[in-house]
Amino acid sequence: MAKVISVNISEKKGEIKKPIGRGFFKKDNGLENDAHAGKWHRQVSLLAQESIDKMTAQGVANLSSGKFAENLTTEGIVLYELPVGTRLKIGEVLMEVTQIGKECHKGCAIRQQVGDCIMPREGIFTRVIEEGWISDGDSITIV
Repeated sequence: MAKVISVNISEKKGEIKKPIGRGFFKKDNGLENDAHAGKWHRQVSLLAQESIDKMTAQGVANLSSGKFAENLTTEGIVLYELPVGTRLKIGEVLMEVTQIGKECHKGCAIRQQVGDCIMPREGIFTRVIEEGWISDGDSITIV
């Protein structure tokens, strides 16, 4: 079963996010009070624990949820294989995949602190279609 491992937030873009346990995701905006929220196509970022585990297997220590600036750390779903346009029901929230991966900007705090950033290769981005709450442990369903 695919599920949310952690809901994460940060005040500034490019920063490591901190787990908050539960967050409210606003329609056409993203996670309330998160630096990446707004009316654009990358409102919510998702990264799989399995992707983080790949970095750990390469010898990168102290990796945990939020280290790659992802809003949602997931488990049990291969995010980067989902086509753009795929809809996901996560907790109370309906989201649509808008982008797979991204170009990592220079000076990225994550790359500097961790040594590499898997987000550009295996992270995905969504926009919020129906708002609501997402909590750690909530199931993820492809709609």
